[in-house]
Amino acid sequence: MAGRWALLALLGIVLALVVREGLLKRPGRLATTSTGRVEMCLSCHDKEQLEPAHDAKVLGCSVCHLGDPMAAAKQAAHVGIVKNPGDLRVVEKTCAIEGCHAPDVVKIKNSLMATNRGILATLLFYWGEAKNQNGDYSVEALIKTGQTSLALDYYRKLCATCHLWKERGDLPGVFGEKGGGCTACHRVMPVDHEKDDPKKTHPLLTKKVPTENCVRCHNRSGRIGSSYTGVYESEQYGTPYEAGGPTEKRMPDGRFYLELADDIHHRKGMACIDCHTRNEVMGDTKRYAHYEEALEVGCISCHGAKPGTTRKNNQLNNVAREPDGFVLTGKLDNKKHPLRPPKPGVCDSPLHQRLSCESCHSTWVPQCYGCHAKQDKRETHLDKLTMKETRGWWEEGRSYIRYERPMLAVWADKVVIVTPGCQDMVTLIDEDGRPKKTFNILTMAALNPHTVQEKGRPCADCHASTKTVGLGEGTLWREKGAWRFTPLYQGVETPAGRTVPLDSFVDLDGTPLQRSSRPDLRPFNGPELHRILRVGLCLECHKNYDDPAYAPGNRDKVCPVYKES
Repeated sequence: MAGRWALLALLGIVLALVVREGLLKRPGRLATTSTGRVEMCLSCHDKEQLEPAHDAKVLGCSVCHLGDPMAAAKQAAHVGIVKNPGDLRVVEKTCAIEGCHAPDVVKIKNSLMATNRGILATLLFYWGEAKNQNGDYSVEALIKTGQTSLALDYYRKLCATCHLWKERGDLPGVFGEKGGGCTACHRVMPVDHEKDDPKKTHPLLTKKVPTENCVRCHNRSGRIGSSYTGVYESEQYGTPYEAGGPTEKRMPDGRFYLELADDIHHRKGMACIDCHTRNEVMGDTKRYAHYEEALEVGCISCHGAKPGTTRKNNQLNNVAREPDGFVLTGKLDNKKHPLRPPKPGVCDSPLHQRLSCESCHSTWVPQCYGCHAKQDKRETHLDKLTMKETRGWWEEGRSYIRYERPMLAVWADKVVIVTPGCQDMVTLIDEDGRPKKTFNILTMAALNPHTVQEKGRPCADCHASTKTVGLGEGTLWREKGAWRFTPLYQGVETPAGRTVPLDSFVDLDGTPLQRSSRPDLRPFNGPELHRILRVGLCLECHKNYDDPAYAPGNRDKVCPVYKES
């Protein structure tokens, strides 16, 4: 009986709404989903095509967009509606309702892409506003509290367009396409959407996230997204010129670029999600301080002793053993990629046990030297978190940018690639237009540039390059049994009172000339530098890894030239 009365009550409510909206006079307009639920939204929105998992004819519209599904009049139906259900401000009421994606909300909100914790903590530390880089900061907290400072003002106005809390469409052009919570990654447009009526074209939601969605944000700072696709941001003046004018090769935000060798994995047709796991990208509920803590995959995850096993001993769901060996299956196209082991006798050489894979196989990396930031208090600038103009206009420039001969350093027990990150040169202008303060902070940061090539860097690229070993561009020679070096570039005076070329991480004695982005990241020390450079003297004759000249204890015996040097 109770069930019957409940059913009658529900029918009464539906009938009352039908009478209220005048639907009895319009037969056939009572819209329902395929499950029989009244969803008046479908009486108007009956043309949009969505993917099966979110088909409006099954789910309705209100389950995602809220509003009033029982109202037939547009104004009443749209009360409380949300345009973007993936926005983190409303996601608990939309994507995260029971039966949908409830477990993911806490993961996403604690992820680095939502909190920007590493960016905020590092910036505050670099600019002397925090004691270390481990502070627990978040974009959400900045939005709620309005907290600001010199460093945070810089972040709010220049950096805060890349995080999941950003509202999609709040800015014009390419910047408006960033952010949007869940939809930042999972939203794609139909292939032929430009031919359709824009008012009738609904974006698709997909778990097959295309690389383009990742590159939308990952094209500044480390630039790993654009580098992966072979796009290198070039100097601002647009060379090489075409027909007497700047090159037409421009990124969506207007920056000029050159086409360099894309990552071998991109060339093979692999997307970012073919390597990077769900827990890395969306989070695993833990609030990590930096990317290396969240990072799960590495080259050895596919090319190591246990293909398909991550650094955290989880299994990759698209790697499997087949009769001919291990294979990775692409998540976008189901294409199979054989996983080849490292080259024997080279990659496993005892001479290079400390080398990370990327230190040898990444042939180029964007190196942006001298980040000039100026705050002018005479003007206002848009705060990207509040979308309000506040006092203090920021301008940013650079000394120069390079890509060749990536620099190497030591992170814990591994040799890795480092790049400027960042070399801040800050100038503050007060309300009267007078210089108030200037300060420089030169820092080198570890980076996997995502420019992997099948063939590794030649030996001379490390052992005979002052740039690669951290000394910077310049002239190196031996005089009276000792190394001498003259840098090419003019130096910048550091807070320690020493003049340092922007591309010099260390001097010949092994003394660091710039700060490191992590406490356990350092340039090569003196003995390491001398061993690396002395091998460069041998490369003219001894070109193979198995040459007896490189065996421990044999160097002085085999080569008089080496002994004399």
